[in-house]
Amino acid sequence: MAATGQIFSRTTQALFYNYKQLPIQRMLDFDFLCGRETPSVAGIINPGSEGFQKLFFGQEEIAIPVHSAVEAACAAHPTADVFINFASFRSAAASSMAALKQPTIRVVAIIAEGVPESDTKQLIAYAKANNKVLIGPATVGGVQAGAFKIGDTAGTIDNIIQCKLYRPGSVGFVSKSGGMSNELYNSIARVTDGIYEGIAIGGDVFPGSTLSDHVLRFNNIPQIKMMVVLGELGGRDEYSLVEALKTGKINKPVVAWVSGTCATLFKSEVQFGHAGAKSGGEMESAQAKNEALRQAGAIVPTSYEAFEGAIKETFSKLVEGGKVTTVKEVKPPQIPEDLSTAIKSGKVRAPTHIISTISDDRGEEPTYAGVPMSSIVEQGLGVGDVISLLWFKRSLPHYCSRFIEICIMLCADHGPCVSGAHNTIVTARAGKDLVSSLVSGLLTIGPRFGGAIDDAARYFKDAYDKGLTPYEFVESMKKKGIRVPGIGHRIKRGDNRDKRVELLQLFARSNFPSVKYMEYAVEVETYTLSKANNLVLNVDGAIGSLFLDLLAGSGMFTKQEIDEIVGIGYLNGLFVLARSIGLIGHTFDQKRLKQPLYRHPWEDVLYTK
Repeated sequence: MAATGQIFSRTTQALFYNYKQLPIQRMLDFDFLCGRETPSVAGIINPGSEGFQKLFFGQEEIAIPVHSAVEAACAAHPTADVFINFASFRSAAASSMAALKQPTIRVVAIIAEGVPESDTKQLIAYAKANNKVLIGPATVGGVQAGAFKIGDTAGTIDNIIQCKLYRPGSVGFVSKSGGMSNELYNSIARVTDGIYEGIAIGGDVFPGSTLSDHVLRFNNIPQIKMMVVLGELGGRDEYSLVEALKTGKINKPVVAWVSGTCATLFKSEVQFGHAGAKSGGEMESAQAKNEALRQAGAIVPTSYEAFEGAIKETFSKLVEGGKVTTVKEVKPPQIPEDLSTAIKSGKVRAPTHIISTISDDRGEEPTYAGVPMSSIVEQGLGVGDVISLLWFKRSLPHYCSRFIEICIMLCADHGPCVSGAHNTIVTARAGKDLVSSLVSGLLTIGPRFGGAIDDAARYFKDAYDKGLTPYEFVESMKKKGIRVPGIGHRIKRGDNRDKRVELLQLFARSNFPSVKYMEYAVEVETYTLSKANNLVLNVDGAIGSLFLDLLAGSGMFTKQEIDEIVGIGYLNGLFVLARSIGLIGHTFDQKRLKQPLYRHPWEDVLYTK
């Protein structure tokens, strides 16, 4: 490892690879706790994505740039010299090598476990040859108290405060284990003035930097007065520390313990948690390493339970010898609590911004009006049943859902010449996308095209409920200057009825308990046909009147609910849903046929002054 002293400071900034909200937010919260003026995360690298991610720096919300490539991020943030890699073990090596090759990057931390050993060796060789620092793989990272921390190092804010990591102490700590690092940060804070810097080198067989690399580095940092080392059985990393101690390269007290002494109780070789925690012979045993460290001059307790006591005793001697000055205690600022956390703990309450009563996606599977998705599929329910759940918030009888499906099928399309289809075709031929083409057709739906179903239902219901005769109803509408919605057709006549209307009426007479509103609409049609042969009951009028019969005859809706359904526009929604099928079809048809831009012919326009 190239570094011979301090590798982090209060101004250190990092690039974070593979966006993870929680570890980044923990880094920013640590920054705020330490009183940093600038966030420690300068940029995020998320392959294939660019833009910004919103996070909190104290109480202030900030936008951190997101880059799609390592090279672009390094160019945009030349002062960021730490690369924190949260990629999976599959891609960690490639992205780490890309970072090591950047002249601005000085330190690379690889979080992933299981990086192929051959890849790790290449990374180590490149880092060594180019004077770079490599921490990991399989590491939680490291921390310089009061200055900078990597990802999830030291855990929660409560733990960080308990370990006094918001301000520098006098102890340098290095371990293979990230989890045990948290434990030792607590122990060290209890019996000393706390950590100055802590590093977890990672538990893989080939760590990017070794225990001795960091102890030698700590030895050159004036603020560090003693070192604490936690090793583990397996490998021979600790022997490089033994050699450094024997040759006098380390002149500060080292308190060390190698865990795994219990391995001798097992008859066969045991693999402990880390890939490297596996004794390959007597020299790699915890007992042998502890004895070698003790003979080299390290302070080695008799057991892990005595580790904290040894640290305390060593620190007390330094204080007594005047080598450690008292650290001035500071009260860290209060980290603002996230709203979601505060709500869960019952500390605050906040109003919701949206109300939803038709569906819920919070459980193991989405539900429609309380019915699980799997149940819908298992029962063989259809589109009509889904509409009944999402629109009417109840399961309607089969004849009702079947009627809804028939309406959708019969209204799906009415040829290319009607206004909606025409608009969609023109838009598609202009090269616009599916959604634009669909919407251009849907926007023509209104009182004159397909949007009269609600009005037909509203007027037929009002007239029937008031007991008006067809004559009284039609003539009263005439006096108001209102055409009767649902009556009249540009093509169909009394002697050439709309087949769709006949099919709907046939289904209703065969399946509905009552068709009183439809029969009233037919009586109105009989009267209007006496006025003109094209004043037939059209599909809008048929659906409008039959939907009234469906709502009233099913016995599942109150009068108030029926009035609300008609008033809100449910029935026009049925036409919109149905016609969307045809408009999408027209869009695909024009795209498939590769039709050119449409221009209306001159001969079809009356040019006049």
